[in-house]
Amino acid sequence: MSRYALHPGYGLMPQTRFHLHGGDLTVERVQDVEDIIERNKALQSEPQRSDWGRHVATIPLIFLERWLNEEHARGNTTLRLFTPELDALVKRKLADPEWRFLRTDK
Repeated sequence: MSRYALHPGYGLMPQTRFHLHGGDLTVERVQDVEDIIERNKALQSEPQRSDWGRHVATIPLIFLERWLNEEHARGNTTLRLFTPELDALVKRKLADPEWRFLRTDK
C-alpha cells in the first residue's frame, strides 16, 4: 500500500516504476483503481437529484494519462489537461461502451 493515498478508500495516486534491463530503461505507470471502480458501481444505483452539477464519472488518473498518450501517439501533441479539447475527448470516451464502468450516472 502506498503512502500517497488520494483519499482514504478512494484509490491510490499513480505510481511510476522504472525497470532497467541491460541498456534499456522501461517506465511503467500503475494505479490501483479497484476502489474507484467499485465506488462508481455503487453510485450508479443512487438517484441523481439534479441535472446541474451532476456527478457523471470518476476517472482514475491513469486512464487520463493513457488517453493523453494515445492522442499524442496519433499526432495530437497540443492536447493538454483542463482544456475544451480534453473535455471533448473525455465526453467521447464516456459515451463509448468500453469505458462505461467509469460512469456514475447511468
